[in-house]
Amino acid sequence: MSTSKSLAVAALASCCLFGCYSPDGGFMPSTGRGFTYISTPTQPVTVTLIDTRTNESFYKMDIPAGQQLTFRFSDGTTTNDSAKAKPVTMSWGMWAAGDQVGSLSNQMTAPPASCRRIDITYRTPPEDPPPDPTLLLPPDAESATAADGSRSSAPGGTATFTRPKD
Repeated sequence: MSTSKSLAVAALASCCLFGCYSPDGGFMPSTGRGFTYISTPTQPVTVTLIDTRTNESFYKMDIPAGQQLTFRFSDGTTTNDSAKAKPVTMSWGMWAAGDQVGSLSNQMTAPPASCRRIDITYRTPPEDPPPDPTLLLPPDAESATAADGSRSSAPGGTATFTRPKD
């Protein structure tokens, strides 16, 4: 029984350290937990954050297909007794689609909550995900080894493979 308790405590601690993020709010959804937008080949997403005081964008990200953008805003308040408030910061990270736990390693200053707007737009589908460099491509006919053991092209026998457009 103590092993299951320690596993539960470890899981809760990892969620507190890194944070749980998902489009529906994560493990314990609440206000201020963060925003997650997933881009798919059939629905590629662009996220633009607007400063409503000037109507200018202060952040824009074209999320590649198969990736997700997660960001969170700090509230800008301070924990000590100083009279100065900390500036509002936006922490963000780009992960593979479906990841719910991770650290938001990028930061930038942002307008206060009353002065910002999130605009979501969808690019024209279909959009292929970035090519996977670990994907093995079939060798073409020219790189095949001849019966006498000689090769007609460079070693490795890789060929360029392009998928026809639909």
